[in-house]
Amino acid sequence: MRILPTLLLFLTVTAGYSQSVSEYFEKIRDNEAELTAFFSQMPKGGDLHHHFSGSIYAEPLLQHAIQTDFYLNTESMDVRKEKESMGSWKLFSELKANGTLEFYKQKIMQKWSIKDYNYVDYPSDKLFFESFMKFEPAIKGNFGQGLLELKKRAISENVSYIETQLSTIPNTMNTDDLVTFNAKLREYALAKNEKEVLKTLDVMYKSILQKNANNYAKEFNNNFVTKLHNDLKIDDAQFTMRYQNFVLRFMEPVDLFKNLVIAFISANDSDLMAGVNIVSPEDGETSMKDYWLHMMMFKFCNSKYPNVKYTMHAGELTLGLVQPEELTWHIGAAVHTAGAHRIGHGVGMPYEKDSYELLRYMVQKNIPIEINLVSNEFILKVKENRHPLSLYKKFGVPIVISTDDAGILRTNMTEQYVLLAKRYKDISYQDIKQFVYNSIKFSFIKSASVRAQLLADLEMRFTTFEKEFTKQ
Repeated sequence: MRILPTLLLFLTVTAGYSQSVSEYFEKIRDNEAELTAFFSQMPKGGDLHHHFSGSIYAEPLLQHAIQTDFYLNTESMDVRKEKESMGSWKLFSELKANGTLEFYKQKIMQKWSIKDYNYVDYPSDKLFFESFMKFEPAIKGNFGQGLLELKKRAISENVSYIETQLSTIPNTMNTDDLVTFNAKLREYALAKNEKEVLKTLDVMYKSILQKNANNYAKEFNNNFVTKLHNDLKIDDAQFTMRYQNFVLRFMEPVDLFKNLVIAFISANDSDLMAGVNIVSPEDGETSMKDYWLHMMMFKFCNSKYPNVKYTMHAGELTLGLVQPEELTWHIGAAVHTAGAHRIGHGVGMPYEKDSYELLRYMVQKNIPIEINLVSNEFILKVKENRHPLSLYKKFGVPIVISTDDAGILRTNMTEQYVLLAKRYKDISYQDIKQFVYNSIKFSFIKSASVRAQLLADLEMRFTTFEKEFTKQ
């Protein structure tokens, strides 16, 4: 059981060590090996920007596909339980029998992750996003093993909380009678007619409720998330996990809104469902065309479920990826129109119209930024002083450090902090410690007692960690 020490005791215990730790940190910050050893042992609190499927390493997924004897498309490296009519499909047992399995293993690893790119000659963000669909069949029906892998890895590197994005919302709800609303919504959105958009969404919302949206959410919460979480004993004295439901940006408006309503109901009705998110490439054709409409959908759902928290992928863009004018408003819309409680990525902040005003507003409203350094480098080619991390820090926006898709990116939480310390010399050990505390403070955990336990545990972990530096 975690015991909450008094603040006075905590300050008394740590005051004598903080300076020693800071001095040691400054001495090693140019040495990547020493930084890695330092951050491997440092408590890291929570990982708040975390995709379940993208965080599992390719090795166990491949092992599961081989053991289950999936079909492999030997051209694209996709796997399927059932053979498809198009393409060159071979059972893994066939590949093993003819001696080609090891050859294809290497090719699979390179398609399911960024293995072997080693920070150079990374082809494009296209490969990154395509990888999800290639290994997805190896995850379905195998969620438990994935959750246990993530928990084990978190504990091993002193991460005590994960808020992962996990969704299997069914698409069986028939919305054929609503498809005509796709054109109407886009017409109103093009004219920025907020009144008509909200009015139309309300009509759709009532229809979706009549189609048993509450039952879909209940089924997902009780028979999937809660059952998995309890059966696997995910929460314990060392580790806590909560979940975000999400919607996909590339879907047509009616389908996306249907899933969003179910996601909000799910998050509203379950303590394990911490919040809601929106994912998929922000620069995709549908994502760009419907971006403002998506913000309005979140605004509408917030009016119906005001207690539900949500974070949004926003500003995961950079110059050259989209037209320059499209870089000027996405984060602002997520904050002002959608009312996001956290922002994921936010790389496009320097290009935002009135960015200083927006940054000040985020400070005023305590809206944190989820920083994903390895992800932004690989997908957007944004790193070092091109990254707006120092801009967020300069204005005082709360910062949390996250991994995004550690499995595909072949990274972990420790590496995020190593890059942070090595590349941004204006960030001190005390700043980093604050970022760690932010990861619990700005989590979407609903239970005040669970949050208090995590903070108490974090305090004790730091006390133990910092005591080591009296021996240096």
